[in-house]
Amino acid sequence: MLYAGLDLSRKRLDFCLLDGEGATVEVGAAPPDADGLLGLTRRLERHREPIRAAIESMNGARFVHDRLELQGWQVEIADAQKVKGLAPLACKTDRIDAWVLAELTRRDLVPAIWLPDPMVRAERERARWRLHLVRHRSSLKQRVHAVLLTHGKPCPVSDLFGVRGRQLLAQLGLPEPWQATIEASLRLIDELDNEISNCERELRRLGADHRYVPLLLTVPGIGWVLAYTIAAEIGDISRFPNPRKLAGYTGLCPRVYQSGERDLRGPLAKQGPKYLRWALVEAATHACTHPSYRDRYQHTKARIGKQRGAKVAQIDLARRLAEAIWHMLSREQPFAPKSATDPLAA
Repeated sequence: MLYAGLDLSRKRLDFCLLDGEGATVEVGAAPPDADGLLGLTRRLERHREPIRAAIESMNGARFVHDRLELQGWQVEIADAQKVKGLAPLACKTDRIDAWVLAELTRRDLVPAIWLPDPMVRAERERARWRLHLVRHRSSLKQRVHAVLLTHGKPCPVSDLFGVRGRQLLAQLGLPEPWQATIEASLRLIDELDNEISNCERELRRLGADHRYVPLLLTVPGIGWVLAYTIAAEIGDISRFPNPRKLAGYTGLCPRVYQSGERDLRGPLAKQGPKYLRWALVEAATHACTHPSYRDRYQHTKARIGKQRGAKVAQIDLARRLAEAIWHMLSREQPFAPKSATDPLAA
């Protein structure tokens, strides 16, 4: 068995190949495209030994993983943050990174991440693409509001992009190029509205057959879009042995600093998928008025204080939702707290 470490960059893939004793067998680089990876596997076939490899998690790592596995390699994708913790370096180059990954593979110490199957990856892409479009639409709307503010134009309507708001924008008569900016923004907003509506119809259609989405729709604050996003980002609930593991995966838990009698809580870890974190926080903003969570939310908000209370209470509620979701999906039961005083039970 040979052990390879792979360091991926935009234009090349550095590799380091070690034998079972840790001696360097070969070092080099290859283009990170399909032809380059095929050439790399053929180049290393002359050693006539199976190859086990590791590559750091980054954009493009899954493509390399899939291509090399088709050629018979055993490839793991390593958590980049945990690799730094296992092997901190004073000198960092692409070749050194590749050697570190090869050595971790040889010692069976690779902090591998979970790889979703193609179906889960497709679900994630649909949900993330919709969110990407929504953010672009929000940016355009903010730009229109900024133009009005720049020229001292009031906004007397509640929805600037509704019927009355469009009539107001058409009668502004702003000088160029600001009037053209508003007109172009409105055209793009209409186009994005159409694309977002198509995405939401697709999510609703596919979510009806998803094993998790109908259960998630019973959770306070979660609608079709959030249910589909959460289901896609979680993947298989069985990979989390307990609810605390799922809460930790979301990145909504604070960092902990302990030494002797010191026990400090820092900012949120934010190491999990940002889309799952967004969906849970979004759900918490609506769930805070539900009878199952209202008292806890108000108590936490009052305890922390006026300045940070609402935000901390919202994050606390998002963690509680994550724990409740673990119980629901693991038991395949809808949201059903035991009592109003026990919002965790589901």
